[in-house]
Amino acid sequence: MIPAKFDYVAPSTVEEALAALAEAGEDAKVLAGGQSLLPVLRMRLNVPSVVVDIGRIESLRGVRDDGDAIVIGAMTTHADVFGDPLVNEHTLLLVKALEQLADPQVRHRGTFGGALAHADPAGDLCAPVLALGASFVIAGSGGSRTVEADEFFEDLFSTAVQDGEILAEIRIPKYTGWGAHYAKFVRVAHQWPIVAVAAAVKIDGGTISEARVGLTNMGSTPIRARTVESALAGQPATDEAVRVAAASAAEGTNPPSDLNGDADYRRHLATVLTRRAVLAAAGV
Repeated sequence: MIPAKFDYVAPSTVEEALAALAEAGEDAKVLAGGQSLLPVLRMRLNVPSVVVDIGRIESLRGVRDDGDAIVIGAMTTHADVFGDPLVNEHTLLLVKALEQLADPQVRHRGTFGGALAHADPAGDLCAPVLALGASFVIAGSGGSRTVEADEFFEDLFSTAVQDGEILAEIRIPKYTGWGAHYAKFVRVAHQWPIVAVAAAVKIDGGTISEARVGLTNMGSTPIRARTVESALAGQPATDEAVRVAAASAAEGTNPPSDLNGDADYRRHLATVLTRRAVLAAAGV
């Protein structure tokens, strides 16, 4: 299909973008990399009067070290995040997820912030970012505000970014030296995950001292598997100990049922993939 008619604005600064959004009101949509928005426009699932393209705002690109956190500009492409040495050194879990995200064409066009603002619960980045306890800097006409990951993802395709606001950057605490793995189950290559698990673990002398676990496509938002994290803390990095902890991975989840599998199937997958992700992250 062909998208419905809309006006197009391409500001070069955040201030210009916010002014354009304020003028257009609720009928505006923000265009980042376009990998999620363009299919929606073509199918006419959304019919905005104005599209504000923020692709020319250079201040929203790049990765920098900010002491105890790595800061990623919302318009930084997946490929640039994946290849950045700071990300590889301090937030390895993002690298593990990004190397399985779609295909090279999408990774070179899609943006880190765009994927998170889209908030698809089956997206490959939301659960890792949630597990790592990221915070989101949102720019608006009244200035910037910071929202923690636990409060950023509100519902299906819904986040704390309000009309007239732009996601500016994502701040991720450093997990230097932690092991990480992203276990993803699909039927065909480059498919949205039926279920995926993001795991980061800190190993001290063969013992898991800390763990971070996020679940993909197990509810209307990404889910933090806090029960699993608590069960892993202080346990030996062995198959049996991890298996026992992973058994609770599906607790409190509400996975969908569709042609790829029903809810019970996904709950079973969550426990299996959690065990695999944690063991791989621990190097076992």
